[in-house]
Amino acid sequence: MGGSHSREGNLSDSEEEEEEEVESEEEQTGRREQLTPPHRTTSGSPSSSASLDEINATLKDLKLKYGNVPRAKNAVKLYLHIGGNTPNAKWIISEKFTAYAFVEENADLGEGSLKVKGEKKFQRKWVMKVGSKVRALVSPSMQLKMFDDQRRVDFVCDGVWALKFFSPEDYRVFLAEYQNCLFENLHEIEATNKDDIYGKDFRGWINPKEADDSMWEDAEENFKEAYTPVRDREDLLEELEEAANGGIQGIAMGALDYSFLVSDSGIEAVKNMNHGIHGKGVAVKFSDGKGKFSGLDTSSSFETPKKALLMRAETNMLLMNPAGEGKPHATGLHQLDIETGKVVTEWKFAKDNTEITMRDITNDSKGAQLDPSGSTFLGLDDRRLCRWDMRDRRGVVQQLDGPVLHWTDGHQFASNTKFMCFATTGDGCIVVGSADGKIRLYSDRSMRMAKTAFPGLGSPITHVDVTYDGKWVLGTTDTYLILICTLFTDKDGRTKTGFTGRMGNKIAAPRLLKLTPLDSHLAGENNKFHGGQFSW
Repeated sequence: MGGSHSREGNLSDSEEEEEEEVESEEEQTGRREQLTPPHRTTSGSPSSSASLDEINATLKDLKLKYGNVPRAKNAVKLYLHIGGNTPNAKWIISEKFTAYAFVEENADLGEGSLKVKGEKKFQRKWVMKVGSKVRALVSPSMQLKMFDDQRRVDFVCDGVWALKFFSPEDYRVFLAEYQNCLFENLHEIEATNKDDIYGKDFRGWINPKEADDSMWEDAEENFKEAYTPVRDREDLLEELEEAANGGIQGIAMGALDYSFLVSDSGIEAVKNMNHGIHGKGVAVKFSDGKGKFSGLDTSSSFETPKKALLMRAETNMLLMNPAGEGKPHATGLHQLDIETGKVVTEWKFAKDNTEITMRDITNDSKGAQLDPSGSTFLGLDDRRLCRWDMRDRRGVVQQLDGPVLHWTDGHQFASNTKFMCFATTGDGCIVVGSADGKIRLYSDRSMRMAKTAFPGLGSPITHVDVTYDGKWVLGTTDTYLILICTLFTDKDGRTKTGFTGRMGNKIAAPRLLKLTPLDSHLAGENNKFHGGQFSW
């Protein structure tokens, strides 16, 4: 489209034009504001006995001898994107010469007051100010994107903006300060204490230069070889929405002929094809939006199911709905016979005759849904990871609590692991995502302690998935996807995954996948990512 060059390409002015504009602006600013070099006080006319050095310094201050005048601290050029997604979209210069500052809202100085970063006072949240036009809370919602070759960053703040820096050093200083402010906002501790969050083994997550990225290099080559162009004439999302009559709440991926879409109106069976799906008609319909199954032998009413899990050679489906509006936990689930369209059992989550809740459910392993006699599945709550057995309604076979997990007969630890979502590999290893952003890997042999625990980057993991072989983990947050390679080489030179061995410091930095600032802004306020997952 006409605005494609303006979306992420070079900004409209050339380097030569920029230098001329900056020099001209500096001269005007210098005359207007009488800028002086850092740590230099304004001097008067030299006396007749002044030394040559003093005269040279004075002439330099007055720009009568030296052409290069020091810029104001944190000087930048500010651009604004206009035109949205139209052919006339473009970048315009908002301010040719301005300055940025990271400041913090300070409660003890009064509401809305600010103080410059570095002062030893009460700290709340860091804010980035650019001149008088931009004031943005430093957070992932800024969708800040870096362009190293252009010394430029783009970000969202009631519009899409770009900062252009006048030197590589200016650019590096900004990035370092931004990352520190972001860290402090997300983790609420000083940026000097990053090891408290990441640990020494995960320094590569802070500084990718320290990471072992050899696994990524091999993977990128494999991706290039395995890449197959996807159809370009049909939009898969539109087809999904059309098949499910809009309002998709969840997807149950089938390994056989069909997958199933859970929507506000019912459950839709769709045909699995090489490059997508094809609608086949409604399998189960909800009656008049009242939260009941239409014509089924069940007296319960509930909200639209948020989780659908295939079982028993994909002839049965477990449906879990929230206990109430705005509450992610469920007190039970419904077992649906897909072939007859009837609910055959309504289950309650209980342990030791006490009702408990679950936040998520998944199969024992990726592929367990193909077992025609399968009767067990995994459940997850904020502090509990357990296995349920449908042959015994009281049967929690195994249970996990806390970061160091022990068999506790349903005991709740005071410390909250903040579990939110989980998934399994083909051999039954478990990956768990948490509200604090942590991602834990458990082996198939023990549920007592995570083999590997990746530190959080600050955003809650709302959905997680893993490949069948356990080599790749995909976490979903509201503003980005995080792709993690679990492969590492142990001390004996053998390649393992983080599910089967402790990775130590042999950890590759993750890859973050997110919208560009412009696309994020055009998508609107509720542009959250949902349920990123692998095809199998």
